[in-house]
Order: sequence, then C-alpha cells, then structure tokens
Amino acid sequence: MHIELRRGSSTKLYVQIALTIADRIRSGLIEPGTRLPSIRKMTADLGVSLVTVSKAYAELEAIQLITCSQGKGCYVRGTLNVDQMEDVDRTKRNNANSESSTSWNWQMALVDYLPRAQLWRHFDTSPQVRYELHMSAIQPELLPTREIIDSAYRLSSDHTERMAAYGSFQGDRELRQIFAEHFAERGLQVAPERMLITSGAQQGIDLVARTFVGPGDVVYMEAPSYTGAIDVFTSRGAKIITVPMDDEGMRIDLLTRLCDTYPPKLIYTIPTYHNPTGITMSARRRAQLLNLAQSYHCLILEDDPFADLYFRDPPPASIKSMDGTGHVVYIKSFSKVLSPGCRIACAIADGSVLTRLVAAKSTADLGSPLLTQKALQSFIQNQYGAYVSRLRDELYSRLCAASEVLEEHATMGMQWRLPEGGLNLWLQLPSNLDMRELHHQSLAAGVSFLPGSACYVGEMDTPSLRICFTVTNVELLCEGLRVLCRVIDRVTPGQGGTVADRLPLI
Repeated sequence: MHIELRRGSSTKLYVQIALTIADRIRSGLIEPGTRLPSIRKMTADLGVSLVTVSKAYAELEAIQLITCSQGKGCYVRGTLNVDQMEDVDRTKRNNANSESSTSWNWQMALVDYLPRAQLWRHFDTSPQVRYELHMSAIQPELLPTREIIDSAYRLSSDHTERMAAYGSFQGDRELRQIFAEHFAERGLQVAPERMLITSGAQQGIDLVARTFVGPGDVVYMEAPSYTGAIDVFTSRGAKIITVPMDDEGMRIDLLTRLCDTYPPKLIYTIPTYHNPTGITMSARRRAQLLNLAQSYHCLILEDDPFADLYFRDPPPASIKSMDGTGHVVYIKSFSKVLSPGCRIACAIADGSVLTRLVAAKSTADLGSPLLTQKALQSFIQNQYGAYVSRLRDELYSRLCAASEVLEEHATMGMQWRLPEGGLNLWLQLPSNLDMRELHHQSLAAGVSFLPGSACYVGEMDTPSLRICFTVTNVELLCEGLRVLCRVIDRVTPGQGGTVADRLPLI
C-alpha cells in the first residue's frame, strides 16, 4: 500500500503510518482478516526503522483495529482469532498458487493511492435495514421526479440535435443564466460567465482540491465536517487541520491563532445548516472568515447544499455575496433538493481561479451531461420557488415529529439541537458509550445512522451520530427513532432510562 510520509511534519512517522492504515481499515479498503505486510517489509518499503513500524502496528493493535501474534503476523481484526485468520490466509495463498484458481489475491500487490474512502462505505446499507436514517437525502416521493423525467423526454424527442453534440465545458449557457436569476433573488449578483456547472457538489469539491491542493498544503475544516470532503482532501495529501464549532459556527478566534502557525491554502466550510451538525454560521463570523482569507491570500470553499431549505427565516447572506476580491469559490448543489440522480451543481468563482477550474473540469469529463442540465432548466425557471416552499413545510413537520420522539424516548446523556433548516440532526451521546457496539446492534435492529467518527479527520472515536429526518416517511422515521433510542439505552453502561438533556434551539 502507498503511504505518503511527511518527514518534516510535527506528526511522528509512526503516527502517520498508523493513521493511514487505520483510515484504510475503517474505510473498508483493507478487509477484516487481511494480513498486513510484515514489519521488515513495511520498513523496507517506507525507508524507516523497524522500531517505527513496530510502534505503528502497536498503536493499531491498541485501538483494536488489528491483532498481532509472534511468528504469525498482524491481521485486520474480524470475527476470527489469529490462528483461524492464519489458516484462512494460508488457504488463500494455496488457492492463488493453484492453476485452476480464480482468486483475486494477487490484487493486494497493486499499489493504490486511496488513503481514506468513508463516503462509499456509509452510502448503502444491507437489506436487513428497515429504517434508513444514515443518508442525507430527501424522501424520493417528495421530489419532482415525474416532472423532470417528462422534461427530459420532451427534450430528447423534440430536440435531437442537442443530444448529438458536446455541450460547453463550462455548462449550458441558458441554465447558467437561470442560475444567475436564482442567485440574484438571494442577494448574490453573479454573471453566467462566472459559473461552472458540475456533476454534483462532490465533483465541485474534487475539482477545487485537484486544482489547488497538493501534498502538505494546509486545509482547514470545521470539526466535524462532511465525510466526502474529508475523503477528497485526504486523497490529495493535504495537511488537514480541524477547528471546533460553537453556536455561531466555526471558531474564528481559534482559526486565527492556528493560521499564525500554519498558514492556510484553503478553508472549507458549510456555513448554512452545516452537515452534519445543522449549525448556521452567523453573519458576523462569515465576514470575519472572509477578512482572514483576504489577509492570508487563501481560498474559501463555501459548500452550500441546503440554504433554500430554511424553516422560519432565510439564512444569512452567503460568504460569496460579500467577496469582492475573488477569495471564495461557492458551490451550490441542486441535486439533493431536486433530483440526486441528475447530479447538478453550480460553482461560482472569479478570475484565473475559474479558468483553472474549467480546465480541470474539461479533463475530468468533457462537461456535465447536457440532457440533465436541460431537464432541470425548465423546472428551476418556472416551478422551483413554489415547489421548495411546499418542501420546506413538509421537512419542518418531519423535524417536529422527530423532536417529539426524542423528547419522549431519549435517555440521560443524549443531547441535540434543532436546526433552523437542512436535513440532519446531530446527536451527542454519553461519553462512556461503545459506538462500535451501538452501530452493530442498531443495524441488527434494522436502523442505520452515520457514525460521528466518519465526520472527523483521523476518525476520532466520538460518541455522536447523524440521522437524517427527511429521507423516509414520518411513520418509519418515528418508528426508527424509537428503536434507536431503545438500542442506545441498552448499550449505554449504567443507563437508567431517565430523560435526555436537549440543547436549546439555535
């Protein structure tokens, strides 16, 4: 496996090795029962001492990700003991040496450059899960899928010439004009020439990272943060530094102190209805963050998937709306609100930053599919406002239903805050709770959630989780939350079933 070591870093080499292997194990890139390279081989491959690799493996064993035995090697922990895993490993090697073997064991010798990939691991669930609360999405029945399909059919039938040519790398000009009108109504004045259509926000984040972030570059993020963004910046070899949050969002005072020591290349933030916590950054903090980026001549990547999904008052103006010097790249996703399958988002940038992003987009896919751009164009222009207004009312009713269940069934030590918009609830659990056991028992009971550890760099073992209150109907949502609360009560040591402590609204 490829392990990028930063030898001038303040992080010790054995810690870097342990963290990289831990990320790969937790991401499912190294399966349970897999035998790790021997200490001597890892030492030779990485050009470090035997002591360094030994300490790295000891760290992994201490956090129960691997198990080691003298003379037998180190294996990724699973349900088998070391002797059983050695027998399985020996059988695999014998099969691989057989002429009739169809084993893919040889593939482990292929070096890859994926240090972490949590997003795919937590995207799907097993068939046994009845209450899918892990995915940040809107129930399909609430989306305008039929209207979008009908629009796509008309376009493909009546305008065949559009499907017979490449679209613009930057995105369809008419759609960008409609986006400009959409943003203007929300206080962001931007010309279509400053926009780039991407295949979802995830591609937008990846384009920014591939264009501007390299090994060792400092990237700041909120702690916790969006799993997919952590995956992207980790894959670029960035030095990711996380900043705690309070009720106003990212702690700019702490960020400023950190920047004095580690000047930033990029600051990634989800200021509106933050994923996963639901916190909204105040207008004051947004202005402070922009001033800091200007002083350090770094980029802010403002990720905005949820701003249209407010429940009472609209959120503060975007950071991009205050940006007169081109320090902010703003990414607005329309996929979650309209059609996840269409994968449409808009990136807004200025100057050579935009030029370089368009160049990166052209090498990635020659431009987003024209059919999906055109299919959404008519709906956004003519129906989006009324649709999203109805959608906000429906999502808020589900948040209220979820809140009532938690108020009644959550136990002592659980804390949460009701977001002012978005799709997610962030639950803080008792500090002595075994999150791995909770996740295992919850899935066995038919309830999925996103473990909080997936939302932290280095996957710190945090007693927290994210649920989505909009992904299923009200009945299944409430049933699933009741089941989850019972499992939490059962797993929490010394729990007496007392009433939870809900944080105040923000």
